[in-house]
Amino acid sequence: MRGPRIVVRYAKVRVEVVRGPDAGRSVEVAGQSVKVGTAEDNQLVLSDDSVSRAHCELEPVAGGMRVRDLGSTNGVFAGESRLYDAVVPFDSRLRVGDTELALSALAETVEREQTTRDRFGDLLGASPRMRELFADLERIAASDVTLLVEGETGTGKEIVAESVHRASSRAAGPFVVFDCGAVTPTLVESELFGHERGAFTGATNAHAGVCEQADGGTLFLDEIGELPKELQPKLLRAIEKRQVRRVGGSRVIAFDARIIAATNRQLRAEVALDRFRQDLYFRLAAAQVTVPALRERMDDLPLLVERFLSLERPPRSAHDLSPELWNLLRAHRWPGNVRELRNVVQRFLVTPDRTLRDLTVPGPAGAASSAAELLPLRIARREINDAFERDYLALALRLAGDNVTHAAALAEVSRQNLQKLLKKHGRE
Repeated sequence: MRGPRIVVRYAKVRVEVVRGPDAGRSVEVAGQSVKVGTAEDNQLVLSDDSVSRAHCELEPVAGGMRVRDLGSTNGVFAGESRLYDAVVPFDSRLRVGDTELALSALAETVEREQTTRDRFGDLLGASPRMRELFADLERIAASDVTLLVEGETGTGKEIVAESVHRASSRAAGPFVVFDCGAVTPTLVESELFGHERGAFTGATNAHAGVCEQADGGTLFLDEIGELPKELQPKLLRAIEKRQVRRVGGSRVIAFDARIIAATNRQLRAEVALDRFRQDLYFRLAAAQVTVPALRERMDDLPLLVERFLSLERPPRSAHDLSPELWNLLRAHRWPGNVRELRNVVQRFLVTPDRTLRDLTVPGPAGAASSAAELLPLRIARREINDAFERDYLALALRLAGDNVTHAAALAEVSRQNLQKLLKKHGRE
């Protein structure tokens, strides 16, 4: 059932390369962020060797662009100032490696629908990005169109698929999940399409694949980007014809299932790299949505935390969380997204002191309880080093009575070196 809608108008923003190997390249967005880096899954892909694979993220906000360094090696600079998380005006120039970017607001606008509801199925969110997602999902659920869900690890792509299934006319049918990356490549075909008895060593009984199992309901193909390329033509035929032939069999078996696929990759970039078939991509992306990362919807943090606390046994409330934890939750970069947030809330209720310590000093030792939460080594090393430098500078200045020359002598470094560190950490 569709909820009440509102229409929101976004101004277009352009990010253009004005100096560097990719001069002239640009990207335009409206109400969405732009990831910049050398990896093919960025919105603005650069070839500059001094730019990191995931260098920075630019998000349009009121009055300018929010700039977040994603753990780059060479940093993001506006003039002589290094930016880690800051808002700059639309007419700013940014330097990433040897590349200079120009930001500009355009006169053109784009209209998007938002639902007035703050949930869709088990998905929660009152932020504009989530309300737009809910409006799209309400329309999609009412049809039987094949859906591709993209988003980072931990954003809730499977919850999107389940919620669409429950809101559709197939809600009474099965919801079958197949993780393309969790099955041995030699068994993927058998798991997808089934096999007959004796089809291969160990096939002692006939087996119905997930396509057959999902008949009358929804088949959710998780991490579709991991599907071996040699099987992609077979999956394309199965989706187009809604028919399968079991391994070792000759009988064609029809099935009637809606297909929803999900991936933490950008399949369009995978197609460009010839790692994913273009025809299968277009078939899966008849409808396509992207689940925003938690850092792009931090206004939803209190709503999500309250929800996770209510699911505890016995239920807890936000009053059980200290102001210190709330400050750390708002400052954390959430590489594991909503999944990581739930883990942090659960850990805090059991080991509050350790959880606070882990959030305060991020790093590879003790801070992560799952692979989704583990920071890349270079980012963890930089964050620990930056935290140490900030604490050291604060102590040195306090002992020196805020006298920079005296603090440099105590630290046994030159005054110029200390001033550079103070500027780096915004303590000029």
